[in-house]
Amino acid sequence: MSSLQLVTLIVHDYAPAMSFFIDKLGFALVEDKPSFATDGRPKRWVVVRPPGSLPQTGILLARADSPEQCATVGRQFAGRVGLFWRVDDFQATYNRLCSHGIQFTTEPRVEEYGNVAVFLDIAGNKWDLLGPCGEI
Repeated sequence: MSSLQLVTLIVHDYAPAMSFFIDKLGFALVEDKPSFATDGRPKRWVVVRPPGSLPQTGILLARADSPEQCATVGRQFAGRVGLFWRVDDFQATYNRLCSHGIQFTTEPRVEEYGNVAVFLDIAGNKWDLLGPCGEI
């Protein structure tokens, strides 16, 4: 058996990113501990997880620490949707995210694979919010 465990998302700073994912999206904080870069510089190991996800699944929030990394914040997927969050109750999640000020770039729509709406994370990366087919 194999699984994808973590995906790294490069962010400008830890605190605003953590607040976005935990307070606005409702993700759980899995880890937040001191760590070191390969060259010995201090950093943090911050992992968040969507509610209901498998225990080993998460997003590693990595603070940009070079000009190259700073340039990629919000552009990790070259303007495309790069992250896909499937929820059981699309409408309730969509309404909750809207009430928290999440910026959607598309209106909800029904596709053959389910309901979908595109939103931006704190850095400007595009996400698909996905749910089962149903009336919107």
